[in-house]
Amino acid sequence: MRDRHLGFVAAAATLLAAAPLSTIFERWTWLVQCAVAVALIAGAATLARSLRAPLWAQLLGMIVTLTLVLTLMFSSGEELLAIIPMPGTFTHFGQLMNFAVDDMRSYGVPVPDRVGLQFITVLGVGSVAIIVDLLTVGLRRPALAGLPMLAIYSVPVAVYTDSVHPLPFVVGAAGFLWLLVADNVDRVRRFGRRFTGDGRDVDVWEPSPLAAAGRRLAVVGVALAVLLPLAVPGMTTGLLSNFGAGGSGPGGNGRGGGGRVDLFANLSGELQQGKERDMLKVTTNDEKPQYIRFGVADELTQDGFRNGRRTSSSRLRDGLPPFQEPGVAGVSTDRFRATIEVTEDFDMGLLPIYASPVGIENFKGNWFYDPNQQVVYSGGSSARKQKYAVEYMKTSFSASALRRADPLPADHPLVKPYTAMPTNDTVQEQVNELIEGKTTPYDKVRAIYDFFSVKNNFTYSLQTEQGTGGTAIVDFLTKRRGFCQQYAAAMAWMVRAAGIPARVAFGFSSGSNKRDGDSFTLTNKNLHAWTEVYFGEAYGWVPFDATPAASVLGSVRSDYAPDVDAAPDPEPSASVSGGPAPEVSGGTLGPQDDGNDEADLGAGIGPTTPTTPKWPWFTIGAVVLLLALLAVPALRRGLLRRQRQSVGGGGGAAAAAVGADAAGGDGPRIVVTDVAAAGRARENAHAAWAELIDTMVDYGVPIDLTETPRATAGRLIRESLVDGPSAEAALLLGRAEERARYARDPLQAGRLGEGLRAVRKALASRANRRTRLMARLLPPSVLLRWRLAIVESSIRTVLTSGRMRDGLMRWSPRRLLTRPSR
Repeated sequence: MRDRHLGFVAAAATLLAAAPLSTIFERWTWLVQCAVAVALIAGAATLARSLRAPLWAQLLGMIVTLTLVLTLMFSSGEELLAIIPMPGTFTHFGQLMNFAVDDMRSYGVPVPDRVGLQFITVLGVGSVAIIVDLLTVGLRRPALAGLPMLAIYSVPVAVYTDSVHPLPFVVGAAGFLWLLVADNVDRVRRFGRRFTGDGRDVDVWEPSPLAAAGRRLAVVGVALAVLLPLAVPGMTTGLLSNFGAGGSGPGGNGRGGGGRVDLFANLSGELQQGKERDMLKVTTNDEKPQYIRFGVADELTQDGFRNGRRTSSSRLRDGLPPFQEPGVAGVSTDRFRATIEVTEDFDMGLLPIYASPVGIENFKGNWFYDPNQQVVYSGGSSARKQKYAVEYMKTSFSASALRRADPLPADHPLVKPYTAMPTNDTVQEQVNELIEGKTTPYDKVRAIYDFFSVKNNFTYSLQTEQGTGGTAIVDFLTKRRGFCQQYAAAMAWMVRAAGIPARVAFGFSSGSNKRDGDSFTLTNKNLHAWTEVYFGEAYGWVPFDATPAASVLGSVRSDYAPDVDAAPDPEPSASVSGGPAPEVSGGTLGPQDDGNDEADLGAGIGPTTPTTPKWPWFTIGAVVLLLALLAVPALRRGLLRRQRQSVGGGGGAAAAAVGADAAGGDGPRIVVTDVAAAGRARENAHAAWAELIDTMVDYGVPIDLTETPRATAGRLIRESLVDGPSAEAALLLGRAEERARYARDPLQAGRLGEGLRAVRKALASRANRRTRLMARLLPPSVLLRWRLAIVESSIRTVLTSGRMRDGLMRWSPRRLLTRPSR
């Protein structure tokens, strides 16, 4: 009976531990399936135990039950009597496992009800239920059951890029605590019921003080585990929320495929690194190549831009969708080919490619292509050390062609998601002012694009914050200082405010100081972000680079988006132009400049601000803070010592002088008879004695709290720790403290502070170097006092909570219903 109760508690605790999986699935189908599986497993275990089956038989029964449940839920059609698995059933299970792996690479969280993912979920939760039951009931080790339960929680933490909500963790922790409490109660009940001295029985509702303290500590631990990550910056993000950790949307769980990543943060970090690192080696027959893309941020919230979920992906090995010619006057296309070699320093699940690819060859791994974002990504493969060929269509636009583009209808599928944005009055007012009187989408975009110019006091600087949220954008538009991420995000936000779809693209600029004919090398200094605007299906996504051209090595400018800071070009070209920096007007540095890293950063160009890496200042600040914290004990000890050593002196006019104590031999002394002066003398004696005790603790001299002050001073002399003047000072301190404790009239003889200094000097001279160093830097007396204070605070907290619990227990429903025994 008791094992049955504990077995069902183990099953319920397993289901509670599976609560974090709710953050992965869109629906609750998985929970119903897992609940059925866990319930049947618990029933099978209970039945085996009621038949007094051995432990191995109980385990075999639970495994068989899980197999039958999986066969019934995920039938292959080849089962005997629709429930007994056959060889084909296990082959089907293997296929489901493969489907699950593919789904993890093709879907982002939350995932829909996919049969492969549901299969491995039921299999995993069911297996954990078997292990938990075996450890809790069979082996009576419920604490070890927390390990498989923790394995369930680690799944959403590992794959969910946003912070996992704390509520599922609390639910799972509550299930584990329930399991421990149930096992504890079961163990107590095996020895009968416990009784108190007043005749009241004590069972579940009134545990022993030790058990109560244990539960309170467990509750405090769970609360701290939940609240601490919320209070510490940086602890509330998922494990994959970094640049190399994954893409977005479909594409599962590896580097670069499955989660939302902060491409802005990594872009800032790479640009601000002092060391230049090669990332791509490109060979192309395009004389004026455009930017190479690898990521997109198209979801805008109050916190800024981030890459949204992908929903229209296809396997790259199945080929790319056919390219549709624009068929619009003023828009032309050319076909080019490029070979891209990725170095070790670009370790991502995103494959750098040119826009509008029509063919990609020689890649390694399982990759997916999103035609909407024009991004190649993977959930398990990395672009690192890849070498592949890309066939792509280069589209050239004219300003007149884009001006003929009609506004998109409100029901267009791209209007709502790519114009969604939080309310920001500052941005909206600025946009309304810029587009006033503009009628076509292109003219509105061009007005916003032209706004980011030197004549409007915009400058390039890396010394800005990384954020792209509402506050950061407003700050950028106010101070008008930033680098490519601020320019790209601000323009995309403002274009959306004008009612036109826009997003932010990430990649590499085309300029390089390392060219060899058709080949060139791109480094981390070429990483760049720009804005893409959607004018319609005939035009697609059109790039606009609002960052000052003089600050971007290899900046791409064109007729429809010229360099607003350059002198007017009498003969504008109708095609996109790009190349190394010398061809870009505005005074940008080019290949002829002497390899200064600042050139690639855009620092020192015109009005831009020179930048230095921020990490040394953070490091220096952290070191200073650490040193300050380490100096706190020494400062505290020094303040106490100065305060205590200032005591002593004469007893004043209200004191009566007496002769020397023949027995003590401590020289002339003053017996204080005035009441106020006597109080001060006692305080001085106590302070001097406390300083002597702390000095002994600092220098490792044993303390015996049962000794009298006179005995302690005598022990210092007997053990040769003090001699001569220091011995007389120790006797003086002892007698002053002794008289302050027990005599009606206290004693103040000489300067107690001078005696303290003499004793301290004597103890220090007999201590080794390590002891003296610790006494100066980390005084043990201060640390001991702090430890005792923490212990006392903890005891008071436990006692207070115990009294509160006892008060609440008086209103316990069980006690109110309890009848006195006859």
